Amino acid sequence: MRKTIFLAAAATLMMAGAASAQQQPTPQPSPAAPAAPKTQPAVPAIQSVSIVDITELPKDAQTQVNQIVAQRGDAGLQTLRKSIDATPKVKSALEAKGVSSAQVIAASMQPNGALTLITKKAS
Repeated sequence: MRKTIFLAAAATLMMAGAASAQQQPTPQPSPAAPAAPKTQPAVPAIQSVSIVDITELPKDAQTQVNQIVAQRGDAGLQTLRKSIDATPKVKSALEAKGVSSAQVIAASMQPNGALTLITKKAS
């Protein structure tokens, strides 16, 4: 009996909460209020740079990288390489590994600031 009363009371409270939520009008922005500017999420600062040759990746990862490179095209690749050359920290990391931006085919930036560059030796 107590269970039935408890269940009935709980159901009544849930229904009352749902009904009152439906009755409240949604706030409308005033027409004179300026719209908030839409901003892109901040790009994290580069904390570390890892350089990996594509041959060091598993075969399925190599296939994915090659597909991304093919989709991006030459213009995207040139933009990536110019960006690398314009960033001293990244450029010096490449030089320390004995490679240049001309060998970079892909890049991945993690939210924690870890930048991974995928390189490919000239064939």
